[in-house]
Amino acid sequence: MVKGVDRIVISVPELDSAVAEYRLLLSCSPSPPAPGSDPGSSCCFDLNNTRIELTATGQPGGISGLVLAAEGAPTVPTPVGNDRGLDIRLCGTAASGAAGSGATPSALRVDHLVLRSGDAEGCIELFSRQLGIRLALDQTVPEWGGRMLFFRTGKLTLEVIEPGSDAPARDHFWGIAYQCADIEQTGRLLAQAGVALSGIRTGRKPGTRVMTVKSHCLGIPTLLVEPGPT
Repeated sequence: MVKGVDRIVISVPELDSAVAEYRLLLSCSPSPPAPGSDPGSSCCFDLNNTRIELTATGQPGGISGLVLAAEGAPTVPTPVGNDRGLDIRLCGTAASGAAGSGATPSALRVDHLVLRSGDAEGCIELFSRQLGIRLALDQTVPEWGGRMLFFRTGKLTLEVIEPGSDAPARDHFWGIAYQCADIEQTGRLLAQAGVALSGIRTGRKPGTRVMTVKSHCLGIPTLLVEPGPT
């Protein structure tokens, strides 16, 4: 059913300042809103494997939902009922993807999105059984936070973490990682633009290197990832 992530929706208190932050972080200009979105309060940033939609809500921001591309779904996103309380919608694949906007996409792409959950089995029911997204890996690593599920679709990974203790009261999208081809060059260009970054360190996945984004990330835990050799 699901062919990929059409867009990741981020709620922001005010649109203009959020656009200014992400314009620097993603090193590209925004494109028009997606079909069904309010052009007065939202816009998109095109990446190579999905889009980021910023939507002004007047409330404290964060990753608020996903729009998934699915064959046969309407152009205007349709809500998916689920027991996890997550804002997930489906839209037709003909209207999905950054290529459809005609804008020049960012050199970055989304490597993975992090969801914190109190019920890993409930997430398997939703994402794997209900939506048909492939569960690529299910592992428990206490030193990394607990049970971890990795769902993969459209060259993007949804990482679900069920903590061994201190489970969240409700499921919520927590953080995002952007993939870059050359982390030194990307870090240098971002630093020149005024983006604060950590030093480069070895990633958890063998062969990867990462750095933490400390500004211009809308308060969302954000990572840059350079993949290892293929």
